[in-house]
Amino acid sequence: MMKNIRILFVVIFALLSAVSGALSAKDIGNGFYSYGVPAPISRSRGTVATVDGNGKNIVLVWLQDYRGCYELLEIDAMTGESEEFPIPSPPNCGMLFASILSSRNRLYTHFNSHFIEFDISRRAFTFVHETAPKMAMSMTEDDKGVIWSVTYPQCGVVSYNPQTGKFKDYGQVYKQNWSQYPRYIAADDKGWIYFALGKTASQIIAFDPLTGKALPMISEAERKHGSAYVYRDLNGKVYGNALKGSSNEWYEFYEGIGKKIGSHRIINKKPYIAGTQLLRHGLFPDGKYIKILDLAKRRLVVCKNFHKNSQQIKDLNFEYKSEGARLISIGTAPDGTICGGMYSHNYFFSYNPKTDQLLNRPCYGQWNTIASQKDKLFIGGYGKGFLLEWDPSQAWVPTEKDKSGCNPLFRCEGTPDIDRPCKLLSHRDGKTIILAGTPGYGLTGGGLLFWDRETQKMQLLKHTEIVPEQSTESLVSLSEKQILGGTTISPGTGGEVKASEAELYLMDVDSKKLLWHQVVLPGVREYSDLCLAQNGLVYGIADRKTFFVFDVVKRKVVHQGSVSGPIPYQQGPRIFIASPQNIYILYSDGVAKINSKTYAITRLVTSPVPITAGGDFLDGRIYFASYSNLYSYTIEQKSQEKLSSPTGLKLLKGDIHSK
Repeated sequence: MMKNIRILFVVIFALLSAVSGALSAKDIGNGFYSYGVPAPISRSRGTVATVDGNGKNIVLVWLQDYRGCYELLEIDAMTGESEEFPIPSPPNCGMLFASILSSRNRLYTHFNSHFIEFDISRRAFTFVHETAPKMAMSMTEDDKGVIWSVTYPQCGVVSYNPQTGKFKDYGQVYKQNWSQYPRYIAADDKGWIYFALGKTASQIIAFDPLTGKALPMISEAERKHGSAYVYRDLNGKVYGNALKGSSNEWYEFYEGIGKKIGSHRIINKKPYIAGTQLLRHGLFPDGKYIKILDLAKRRLVVCKNFHKNSQQIKDLNFEYKSEGARLISIGTAPDGTICGGMYSHNYFFSYNPKTDQLLNRPCYGQWNTIASQKDKLFIGGYGKGFLLEWDPSQAWVPTEKDKSGCNPLFRCEGTPDIDRPCKLLSHRDGKTIILAGTPGYGLTGGGLLFWDRETQKMQLLKHTEIVPEQSTESLVSLSEKQILGGTTISPGTGGEVKASEAELYLMDVDSKKLLWHQVVLPGVREYSDLCLAQNGLVYGIADRKTFFVFDVVKRKVVHQGSVSGPIPYQQGPRIFIASPQNIYILYSDGVAKINSKTYAITRLVTSPVPITAGGDFLDGRIYFASYSNLYSYTIEQKSQEKLSSPTGLKLLKGDIHSK
């Protein structure tokens, strides 16, 4: 009886957590169909509870959809009424990583190379100024009320005095040959600014506002892999570590001078309402508290105070406009549906061509790569390079790490050797799943994760066992015993490039030993995608611009040429789309077909929308993404019979390739 109740609960929960719709397909001509936005939601890039100019409790949320951070949303915490304030500079896919609510009750951020002020009492953006690239990783306010920010990727420093209106861009003050994350910033009571950075190597910089000079505080020998840390103490001084979390290795900073003090037991942080893109300040000045802010369900719940069992006083619905989350992984599931994940949004979507229904659900992490094997769909996701296993024939049960009974089920993760997956390969032996990608933040050289479905065990190879200082970008299964891999010299996020040319390699799947590796195309930085042709040769795309054909037996390139169009970028590349008869290439602006005899690439069609991510073939159609929208292109006839469109419309007769 209890088992039946549990199953009923799981089914009800799955139905309630999914958002679905019917009759989503729309014929937009020339063989293309639009299915709309699978997830018409935005994500918070920082939330603060505060009051408006009349003392009324409001919630301010920086909103991000596929365009980047595009507006500031204001919600009345008593009525749910909302107002939207578009960012005064174009989003241009700009990502917001830091913001601060000042002592004057003004909200600041700095991204897309623009510093921005929102005056809450005036309900308007009141200052915007272009800066050196690119976006703040941390922001603070000094004792005179001046707002400071320090930016990725090369430590650009700016200041703004809201009282005088004076803005100063000091430019990039500390440069390295890798992208830096200055995640912490603080000012002492004498006006000196200190910021802590990472990831390849930590450092703390003391910055003199009078001279504009930046002074490194940590010797080269003491720099660590990871991030340094600083904070402002109530005593007016700044304290920090060369590596965040080093409890017995503290520095004290004051007036531009740093000294080691060892342990530092009494910590009195000066409070600021500031933080990263994860900023969640839910406490209103009158003590009320945001218990729930759900952008997907557009729901706000406010409680009487911060306590766990506090009385709920408001349960409100609010509205906002969104153009949806960007789709990044699209593939065919074993149940004949098209599904995938979304960039920077932990959401899954599924489209059923038979019923013409589209749904989405919250999911575990960001689904970078997906691949079907037999009755299961496997997911390789960011961060920590996790691997999930989903059975679409069973009820959806939200994933919890290392918890049984979930569907998708968490299997394992490859951190730190894999953090951001590039490829998930369903090996042709029917039991092995292989995950590849770039390593953790600040690291160089990614590994390979092998998951054995029969033994339910993983084996993780480091980059030193494959091609040192490189990561695997592309993989193809040659036989039950061998795989061919293509590398990238790109490091993990914030890491240092240490190799000069990417390579191809052969590996024995049983022994996990490298059989061969070589630079086959001089000067190439990445092998973006690989595909096995029916004749046993391998098609490849290098640097998203060079098409080549590789003979595995001879271990050499037998054909090379340029692609005739721009190639879309995605974290899990799907440039080649294979049908039972042909192999296609997705361009950013259309679809092309490869001649299996001459290797000539023939453009078949120009897409009416930009193609931003691929993609898979199902029942005569190539499915792809255009930013937040799902589309398909009718490319082949099934069994020489007319295909029915999702809306029941008949397609044109004849060979569509020739048109």
